[in-house]
Order: sequence, then C-alpha cells, then structure tokens
Amino acid sequence: MEAESGVVEGLAVLKSDGSVLYSTGLAGDQRVRSLMADKAWMASARHHRLQSLTLDRRSYSVLVTPMRGAELIVFSALTGQAVLEFLGSVDFAYDILEHLLTDPFDAMTVVDGEARVAYVSPVHERFFGLSRGEANGRPVREVIENTRLDKIVATGLPEVGEIQHMRGSERVVSRVPIRRDGRIVGAVGRVMFKGPQQVEALARRVNALENEVRFYKREAAALRTRSYGLDELIGESPAMQRLKSELTKIAPLSIPVLIHGESGTGKELVAHALHRLSPRRDATHVMVNAAALPATLVESELFGYEPGAFTGADRKGRKGKFEQAAGGTIFLDEIGDMPMEVQAKLLRVLQDHMVERIGGDRPYQVDFRLVTATNRNLQDLVGQGQFRLDLYYRISPISIEVPPLRRRIDDIPQLVAHFLKEVAGRHGYPVPEVEESALAYLMEQAWPGNIRQLRHEVERAFVFAENGRISADTFVGHSDSFVPPVVPPEERGLLPRRGESLKSNLGRVEAELVREALVRHKGNKKRVAEELGISRSYLYKLLDEGMRL
Repeated sequence: MEAESGVVEGLAVLKSDGSVLYSTGLAGDQRVRSLMADKAWMASARHHRLQSLTLDRRSYSVLVTPMRGAELIVFSALTGQAVLEFLGSVDFAYDILEHLLTDPFDAMTVVDGEARVAYVSPVHERFFGLSRGEANGRPVREVIENTRLDKIVATGLPEVGEIQHMRGSERVVSRVPIRRDGRIVGAVGRVMFKGPQQVEALARRVNALENEVRFYKREAAALRTRSYGLDELIGESPAMQRLKSELTKIAPLSIPVLIHGESGTGKELVAHALHRLSPRRDATHVMVNAAALPATLVESELFGYEPGAFTGADRKGRKGKFEQAAGGTIFLDEIGDMPMEVQAKLLRVLQDHMVERIGGDRPYQVDFRLVTATNRNLQDLVGQGQFRLDLYYRISPISIEVPPLRRRIDDIPQLVAHFLKEVAGRHGYPVPEVEESALAYLMEQAWPGNIRQLRHEVERAFVFAENGRISADTFVGHSDSFVPPVVPPEERGLLPRRGESLKSNLGRVEAELVREALVRHKGNKKRVAEELGISRSYLYKLLDEGMRL
C-alpha cells in the first residue's frame, strides 16, 4: 500500500549516549535501528538535520531534532520526486526550510483545504499581534484582513504581485494553491515586500522604467520616421523614385522649399513628408491656406495679437501661425494666389524671422522652416506683376516638382489598392477584387484631376462594385469624368482662323481631332493613337502640353 506523502511513519528518541530510549513504527525496523546505531550515519543525519532515506523502494524524510538530553528522529513518507532530489542534493535543506519559515522580509501564511490557518510565520504573527500558534485552526478570514487565500483554495487560481491592505499598510503579496494528486490541499500566501517603503520604492522603479519605455518608443518612432517618412507617397515609378530621393536629401536642411505641381497631385503629402523626415519632426507642423487669407486678417492670423489689441480680440491674446510653428515647420499652401498686400507683410517675416504681434511693443524671434506650394507658374506671375520677385527668391532656394499622374501611370495599380483598402477599412467592408481590365482601363485615361480624381473614381467604383469585383465596366458605367463633353460641330472651330499662325491652327485642329477620337473610344488612348496614325508617345506629349481631356 502506497504511503501518503507527509504522514509520520515512525518515531525514535535516542539518549545522549546513542542508545534507543523509545521507538515506534518504522523506527522499530531492525535496518533502521542499525542505521541509528551507526555513528557515521547519525553524524551525517545530525549535520543535515533533514535528509532522505529509501527502504524497500519507498522514500522517507528523516528529521533529527535535538531535545534536552536526547534527540528526536521523525520518519515521514515522501512521494514527490522534486522533494527527494532537494533533500538528496542540498546538504543544508533543513536550513533553507528554516529560513523560508522564519524570514522577517518574506513572511508566509499557510491554510489547509478548508481555508483554516495551518501556519503563520513568526514575523507575521508579531505583525498581527498574535501569540505563537494562536491563529492555527481558525478560518483565515478571521485572522488576516482582506485576505483571498480562501478564494485561492476554492478556485485553484494563483494570484501573483497583488496589493493587499493590512493594518494600515500596503503590501505586495502572492497567493498560490497547493495540490496533491490533483486535489487542492491548501494554499500559501507570501508577502513579497515588507512594507509601504518597499512598495513605494517599487512604484518609483516601475515609473522610471515606464518613462524609459516611453523614451525608447519615441526614439523607435523617430527611427521609423526616418525610414518610412515617405510611406504616404504611394508609387515606385521613376518619377516618384526621383521625388523621394530629392526629399531625403532636402529634408535634413532648414532651407525654404517651394513645392509646385498641378492641382490634385498631393503637394500637401510632400510637405508632410518633408516635416516628418526633418530634425523638426517632433515639433509642430502648421498648415496655412495662403489664398484664403484676407488682407484684413492676415496680420492677426500669421503674427498673432496681444490681449485687448482690437475690438473682439481674445482677452488672452493669441499666437500667430509663425509662433505656433516655432521649432517646427510652417506650410503655406497655394502661395501663388496670395494677395500682393499680404505678400509684402510676409516678406518682412521671412527676411529676419522676427514676428511682432498686433498691439505688441516688441518683436519675437521665431525659429521655423518654411515650406510653400503652388499649382501656378510663379515666374509667369512675377512677369505679370502678380507676384513679388523678392518674395519668389525668398521662398524658392529649393524647388520640388510633384509629377502629375499621367507621368506616373505605372503607379496606378498600387494607388488603387491603397485607396480601396482605405475606403473599405473606413466603412468596415471587405476590399473588392480589381480585375486586370479595370486597371488597364484606368491606365489609359488622361487624369486631368491627378491623384484626387483617381481617388474619387476608386471610391465611386467601390460603391458600385458587383459581387466584390471591380471591372472596367464599373468605371465606364458609373463615371462621366473620363470622357470630355461632345462639342457641336459648329463650335469645334476646325476651320482655319485668320490672324493665327499655321502652327496655332494646326495645334487647334490636332487637339479637336484627338478630343473627338477620345470620345468615340471612351478614353482608350491606344485606340485613339491607332485611329489617328500617331504614336502613343506623341499622344501623351499632346496631353502633357496642355490638353486637359
């Protein structure tokens, strides 16, 4: 019959001369009595105080405890392999157990399967004002406030690193169930830190580590920004690769940048990428629509004002856009449409980076990087007297061109996939499949509205997709933006016009013939080129020179 682990199997009392005064159970076995008479074995048992013994393929623990004028030897059954290895390998196993039970910095409470107290460490007894063994046998909830050891016994679920309030103190505790043969026989609770000072020290350490984590997250984000600051500029066509290469070279500098390109090409995204790639990426990126700034409000909007500067002003005053961009980047979009009187006021700020609020009596030095954008030819505007030459030179030491979509047709599949994923995610719908015919159709279009137009068409096709698929018919049947309107013959102006050069007349006739062919072939430029007997490259040249079909 298998012995139950921990059950006392025998007792012996030895006199000081080594003779047996009393024995019972296993201690009466002749082999055990021979061991107790062996001086070397007893010397080892006294040294270890707790060791293992194997008889008839059964294992026992042997505990030697000094008494007045005698020694008590207790033999208990053992079935746990880990315990046997521990007792057999560690000469000071008894001392370890003694330390665990009496450690003043790591107190212990043990309850049985009924959640009654079986043992409380001496330091814990003193903490609760209990005499030695006073709590034994009592329900643990009567002894320890806010305990959950009874819950651990009931559920079998451990709790580690919990905060427990006891007698006005906060302690960090662990509570674990103890099982034997798959059955919960009790639970052990341990105080991991002695008192509130240790908890406070732990909290300070945790806070310090959290601050370090936040710091390294910011550093990681900065590194990701360096590598992926161009992630919003979709496309790998030669034109886009050239643009991205220019941005990576320009971004680290604080030199003003002028971004020019047709409407809808994504100039704002380029400005944003410049800021994210620059050393100023952690500061503010302020965006201003220069065309929308009325001359009467330009000073208050750009330069700010002091409290009470004018009727209706905010009582606290307000920072202007340049002050808001301190340490960062200010992006002036559509600067080609800025009124002349506003240009003059802007020039003064760009010359010395000094800003003076309305109603103020002293200027502010502001560190900012200037990025501007326009879809107009500023040199032509300068020649027409609509843009200041000195301002043009101030804003355009470096100029970047954003290519129109017709010069990066190869990017259309990637752009379509990006826009579909974006719109599908926004509405919680699956991303539809795009047929090759649809992509081929899109790549044949002129795209006068550039990326903005493509996004518009993709969102429309997403709505009208059939059975989760987008074909060329999806675009043809639900869009009128690809094909130019049909002009009545009498208004087409195909006849020569007096006063115009031969080149102008030929160009006008050429454009009208191409327009009509595009209408007939629903924007398919390959078929248009074949019908007119011209190359596709020449057709693209016509479109690129100003035909917005």
